[in-house]
Order: sequence, then C-alpha cells, then structure tokens
Amino acid sequence: MATLAISMTAFLALAIPWTIVAWKDPASLRKYKIQQKPFEVKKFLMPSIGRIIINNIIVAALLVLVWPLLKLTGVHNGELPAWYIIIAQLFFFVLLDDFLYYLMHRKMHENKWLMKNIHSVHHRVHNTCAINGNYMHWVEYTLTASLTLVGPILLGAHIYVVWLWVILRQVEGADGHIGYDIPWNPAHLFPLYEGPVYHDFHHAKFKGNYAGCLPYLDRYLG
Repeated sequence: MATLAISMTAFLALAIPWTIVAWKDPASLRKYKIQQKPFEVKKFLMPSIGRIIINNIIVAALLVLVWPLLKLTGVHNGELPAWYIIIAQLFFFVLLDDFLYYLMHRKMHENKWLMKNIHSVHHRVHNTCAINGNYMHWVEYTLTASLTLVGPILLGAHIYVVWLWVILRQVEGADGHIGYDIPWNPAHLFPLYEGPVYHDFHHAKFKGNYAGCLPYLDRYLG
C-alpha cells in the first residue's frame, strides 16, 4: 500500500503543475509546445482523475489478493545495498521495464481486440497534458503496474530501492505526456531519454514509438 501511495504521489507531484501550465497555456511557453494546437485539458481532466481513482482502487484490491505470493518474493526491508548497487539495479529496472512495456504496447496495437477494448481508452487523447499519463483502461493500468514490479522481484530488491524505482517510473509517465519540450527539463539529463517529444509522437501519429521512454527498441525492431 505504501508503494502504491508513493507511486501516485510521485505522479501527481509532477502531473498537477504541468497540467495547470497546459490549462493556462502561457504565451511564453508556446514556442516549446510539441503540437501547435490547443491542449485537451478541460475535456479530459475529470475523466483522467476518475480513471486514476478507479484504477488505483482496483490495483490496491489486486495487491491484497496477491499479497501471499508477494511475501514469497525476495523483496525485503533488511540492509540496504551499496549505493553503486542501487544505481545498477535502477538502471536494470529502466531497461527491463522499457523492453517489457514495448512488447506489451506493440501487442496492444497489433491485436484488434486489445486495441478496440483496452488501449483505445488511452488514445482518446491526441494532444496530451501530464495528467493524461495515467488515463487508461484498468486492465492496461494493472498490466503496466505489474511490469514495473518484475525487475525488483527478479533481483529481490530492497523496498527503498523499489520506492525509488516507482518514483522514477511515474516521473517518466508524467513527463512523457506534458506536451512541452522544455530545454531545461531535468529529465533530459537521463541517458538515451529524448523527452516528451518521443511519446507525444505516438499520441499524435497513433503508430510508432511503442517503448516507454527509450528510442533504441523502436529503431532496431522496426
């Protein structure tokens, strides 16, 4: 439950300010807008908030149901590993999650039933703002959340490292939807990350850029 709460807090901490910016659409930032057309804030704000509430209630219930299995994993709250081990684990989580998300996301586009009944919800928004990052069908939300836990479970990570990872993952989810390509965005400091432009292209064009945030998979897998 703490992991879920930290996850949502991290997402909203970034999503709310950037959603307000998109709502106000200040003239000083319009040159940084990725799509030079009005944001769909008013249309999708309340639906996005509603989806966030419902999806997190569902995930919370599912976590309770699978808790006996989660207790059997190596995730622990014992001694923290060395700082360089934590960095290495986070790097591994990013790469693994991006790879798994690429496979899931591309499958949702290639399978007509999945596209029509599940993934189409997220694609209702063509010009996104940050709050839309978690606007999705509960099945997709649950699958995405499950993929996030694969790396920590495989490595038997410390719970504090898991919390760092879910914060990082939610920051990426919000940042990919902000609709602005700001040169001084701190997210640009992450290696290989191309910023919100990468995922915004997917919403605008509907095809391509299937990975979560790193472009190499789309380039090498066609």
